[in-house]
Amino acid sequence: MPVELLSKRPDKALPIYLVAKNGSDAAWPTAAREWAKLHEFSGEAGRVLCFPTDSGQLGGALCGMGASDEGGLSALSSGALARALPAGDWYFADVPGDATLAALGTVLGAYSFERYGKKPTRTLRVAVGDDVDAAHVSRIADGVFLARDLINTPTNDMGPAQLEEAVRTLASRFKARVEVTSGDALLKANFPMIHAVGRASDQAPRLLDLTWGRSGSPKVTLVGKGVCFDTGGLDIKPASNMLLMKKDMGGAANVLGLASMLMAAKLDIRLRVLIPAVENSIAGNAFRPSDVLQSRKGITVEVGNTDAEGRLVLADALALADEESPDLLIDMATLTGAARVALGPDVPPFFTDDTALAFDIATAADAAADPLWRLPLYKPYAARLASKIADTNNVNADGMAGAVTAALFLRKFVEKAHSWAHFDIYGWNPIDRPHCPVGGEAQGIRALERFLTRRFGA
Repeated sequence: MPVELLSKRPDKALPIYLVAKNGSDAAWPTAAREWAKLHEFSGEAGRVLCFPTDSGQLGGALCGMGASDEGGLSALSSGALARALPAGDWYFADVPGDATLAALGTVLGAYSFERYGKKPTRTLRVAVGDDVDAAHVSRIADGVFLARDLINTPTNDMGPAQLEEAVRTLASRFKARVEVTSGDALLKANFPMIHAVGRASDQAPRLLDLTWGRSGSPKVTLVGKGVCFDTGGLDIKPASNMLLMKKDMGGAANVLGLASMLMAAKLDIRLRVLIPAVENSIAGNAFRPSDVLQSRKGITVEVGNTDAEGRLVLADALALADEESPDLLIDMATLTGAARVALGPDVPPFFTDDTALAFDIATAADAAADPLWRLPLYKPYAARLASKIADTNNVNADGMAGAVTAALFLRKFVEKAHSWAHFDIYGWNPIDRPHCPVGGEAQGIRALERFLTRRFGA
């Protein structure tokens, strides 16, 4: 059920009390206190309890927000309202924390993937008051929903060609420019690793290049891994590991969601989005383990494993991005299982050698309830990527520190950018949460939007 945010309360709107776990009930009507006691409601995160008036009519709702120090995604627990409340007019009567996050959580919780099913016909209208910038919340939600929709779409409808169309649609909306280099033209334009990874697919590999904004503004470049499906290549994945591989373009989906937020905010930056869009398939012309690939940067890469293809296509795109010395270069990718082992599905690690940048990103992540955690670019581990016949291998042989060595591999292709950060995201929500059902998820981009708008002045 879609949510519409209102700044003014309509007549006859019903109250919503957002409740910290074991928080005060002093502001509630007597009927709400009695109903909560009867139903043992104590503010558990994501629990919604509608209460009656003394005459038995619907009187309002209580929504648990969890413990005040719970952190993480708990500030978005208001998302449960979108699925629990009847349609109609409501208003926030009491907000114990951040009213903007409460409003955003409510909108995010209304998401449903509608491409193959019925669209909801009812709307929940929630008055959030003058303290909440409803337009800003809408921009953020639109970007998140774009990322979710792209990830949730199966590869038969979201291959490299359809991902290109999604980029063109976004560009048309904001009057951005798009250039596409596809198929064998990748070789002529010196993107050999993008070509090598994607050439076995029926859909040609391509590099999608979107630009927007004034040429004299600070250069912010986003690079997203666009592997629309990953069989693992000749180092084929087991069937169980292929089930979620439609999400292997989650990095591309996330940078497009972030780009949508930034362009809608009319941020004064020169934005560039680069997406190497490929499908890692198996055919007679697939690249092989032990092949040595040329790269755009001139670094030769021995293929230790064809299932570590994402870093190969990112490397060519990063090399291109780096050539114009951007003020900030960010890449996002569903890159390693090691990142999930280390931090689980909720907390993507990020890597940067810019300490001030890391602090600003971490601060924004906390404020946006968008968890991120910095992991080290531990330089001695770069030796694990050694090759006897090429400049580097694409994997380390012992399987240790996989997320770190993947980041160190990418670091080889960034030289001129003033600042760089790499995000190893999961791009998927494995359990139903108040603000997000099971399925594709935007990770890190709400934090990055907050950081970028503060740094570049929206």
